[in-house]
Amino acid sequence: MRRFLPLMLALLPLAGSALAEETGAAHSGPPEFLGQLTLLLGVSALAAYLSFRVGLVPIIGFLVAGVLAGPGALGLIRDPELISAASEVGVMLLLFTIGIEFSLERLARIARLIFLGGGLQTGLTVAAVAGALVVFGVGWQSAVFTGCLIALSSTAIVMRLLGERGETGARTGQVSLGILIFQDLAVVLMVLLIPMLAGQGGGLGGVVLALAKAAGIIAFVLVAARRLVPPVMEVVARTCSTEIFLLTVVALCFGTASLTALAGVSLALGAFLAGLLVSESRYGMQALGEILPLQVLFSAAFFLSVGLQLDPGFLLSNLPAVLGAVVLIAALKAAVTALSVRLLGERPRVAFPVALLTAQVGEFSFVLATTGAALGLSFAGLGERGTQVFIAATVLLMVLTPALAALATRLVGRLPQPRPSGETADEPEEGGHAPLGLPVEGRVVFAGYGAHARLAARALSRAGVPYSVITRSPDGASELTGRGAPVLIADYTRAGLLRELNLGSARALVIADDDPEMTERAVSVSRTVAPDLPIITRAETPEDFTHLQALGARHILTPRKEVAAGILDLLTPPSVTRADLARHLAERPAVILTPEQQAQCEHARTSPGPVTPEADVCLECVAAGDTWVHLRTCMTCGHVGCCDSSRNRHATRHARAEAHPVIHSAEPGETWAYCYEHGWTK
Repeated sequence: MRRFLPLMLALLPLAGSALAEETGAAHSGPPEFLGQLTLLLGVSALAAYLSFRVGLVPIIGFLVAGVLAGPGALGLIRDPELISAASEVGVMLLLFTIGIEFSLERLARIARLIFLGGGLQTGLTVAAVAGALVVFGVGWQSAVFTGCLIALSSTAIVMRLLGERGETGARTGQVSLGILIFQDLAVVLMVLLIPMLAGQGGGLGGVVLALAKAAGIIAFVLVAARRLVPPVMEVVARTCSTEIFLLTVVALCFGTASLTALAGVSLALGAFLAGLLVSESRYGMQALGEILPLQVLFSAAFFLSVGLQLDPGFLLSNLPAVLGAVVLIAALKAAVTALSVRLLGERPRVAFPVALLTAQVGEFSFVLATTGAALGLSFAGLGERGTQVFIAATVLLMVLTPALAALATRLVGRLPQPRPSGETADEPEEGGHAPLGLPVEGRVVFAGYGAHARLAARALSRAGVPYSVITRSPDGASELTGRGAPVLIADYTRAGLLRELNLGSARALVIADDDPEMTERAVSVSRTVAPDLPIITRAETPEDFTHLQALGARHILTPRKEVAAGILDLLTPPSVTRADLARHLAERPAVILTPEQQAQCEHARTSPGPVTPEADVCLECVAAGDTWVHLRTCMTCGHVGCCDSSRNRHATRHARAEAHPVIHSAEPGETWAYCYEHGWTK
C-alpha cells in the first residue's frame, strides 16, 4: 500500500474538483474521475500486453489504444483533462529519470551538441519550413509559426526508444539528447514569439525580460545541485525509510519543474534539471529505482493522451492530405537534422539514426498549436482544417517513429565501418566503463553489507576474488569507498537496476540483508533477471530455508554454519584452504568478556555473549570524512565507534542513545572493557 502513496498524492489535485462535486451525492456511486482513471489503467495494461504478444514496442500500443479509446472511436475515455494532466506528469517523470542518469559533468561535455547542434537543427528547420511556405504564398506569420511547430521533436518518445535499445549513452543517444534539450529551451522563446506573430505580446523587451528570468531560475537550480541537494539527500537516506525517500524525490521533481515553469521554462526541462540535482548526490540510482514504477505508469498516460487527439473519421476522409503532410514533414526534418549533425563533424553512422529518430513532431507542438489557434494562427495557413491535418500527421509520425528507428539501424548496417585510431562505431561516450559505474562481470556481487558480508568481502579480497557491493546503507558505502572497493547505493530488489548492471554476468550473488522480507524479494527478483546465476543467502528458520529454496536460492546458509566462512567456502578457489579462511576471519574475531570482567558488573553478566565487530573503522566518522584516535566495540550489538579522545565520541553517543553500557577496546593487543554506568575496566 505504501508504494501507492506518492501516486495518490500526485493524483489528488486532479481528483479534487470531482470529489467536491461528489460531496452532496455520497451514495450516488464512485466519483467519475475514478472510473476514468480505472479505464486509463486498464487500457494501458491491455495495450502493453497486446504489444508484447505481437512483438511491437509498447509505445505503439499506447498510441493506438488512445486512438481507439478516444472520443472519435469507442469513446471510452471522456475526460481528456484528466488524461492530459496525467500525461504531463508522465513527461516530467521521464525527463527526471533521464536527468538522474546524467550529471553536470556529462551535460557540460555535450554542451556543444546542445547549443551548436540543437541550434542548427532548430534554426534551419524553422527557416526551411517558413521559406518554403512563403514561396507558396502563405503569410510569413503563419509560415514562421508552422516552422516552430515542425522544428520540435518528441523528447518522451525518442528517449524512451533509446532507453529500450540501450543506446542512451551511445553517441547516437548523446547527439539526440543534445538536440532535444535545445528544443526544450527553444520552447521558451517560441511561447513568447507566437503572440508577437499574432500582433500581440510585450515586444522585444518582454522577450528579453522573460529569457533573463528563465536563465536566473536555471542558474539557481544548477547551484542548488552542488550546494543544497546532496546534504538533504544524505539526511533523508539515513532515515532508511522508503516512504520518506520516495516522497522527497517526487517532491524535488515536481517542485523544481514548477519553479522553472514560473519562469516560462517547460515542465519537462525543469524535471530534467531536477534529475541532475539528484544525480549530484550519491543516491541517484536509489532514486531512479524508486521513481521508475511511477514513470512507467504516467508515461503510458502521455502516449494515450496523444492518441486521444486523433479523430479517425477526419483521418479517413482526409487521408491523402494527412499522408502528404507526414511524408513532407519527415523528409524535411530528417534532411535538415542529418545536415546539422554532419556540420557538427559527426559520421553518417550517427547522423542517419539521429535524423530518423527526431523526424516526428513533439508533444509541446500541441501546446503551441493550441496557443496559436486561439490567436488566429494555423498550420500552413489552412485554418481549422490545417490544425486537424497537423494533429493527425503528428500522431502518425509518433506511431511510425519505432519503425523509422528500425530503418535507421538497417541503413547504418549497410554503411562502411571506418575505425580510425581504434574507435568503434557509435561507441558509448564513456565506452569501457561499467554500467552505472559498478563492475559486475566475473565478480561476486554482495546485495547488502552487514556484518557477515563485511567479513566475507574482506576475506575474498585477501583470497584474490574480486567483488562489488550494492547497498542501501550510506555508512557501509562510505566505508567501502574509503577502501577503494566498488560500491553502488541502490535498491537491489529493483529488476530494472539489476538488468542495467547485467547481473547475469556476475560470478555469484550473495544476498546478505538482515531483513528476511528484503532477502526474499531480492532472491525472487534476481532469479527472474538472471535465471542461471548462483545465489547465496542465509535463513534464520527452517520455514525461511524452504521458502528461499522455492524462490530459487542455490546455496542457503543457516545459523548452524558460520555464515561468512560458508560464503568463503563456496566462492574461494580450491587452492585457498580452510586454514587460510580461518586466518582471514581471525583478523577480526568475535569479542568476549573474561570471567573476571563479567563478575565486576551486572550489565556484563547479562551480556549476550561473543559479539562480532561490525567493522574495523568508525563508520560514522568515515561517512563524515573525519578521523579518530581509538576504536571501541559495543558488547551488546557489535557497533564500532570512536573513543572519547576522538573528536566525535561516537562510541559514547551510541551507548547513551541505545542504552548499551558495556564497551570493549577494539585496538590490537588491548583486552580491557568498560561500563559507562559503573566505570570499571580491566
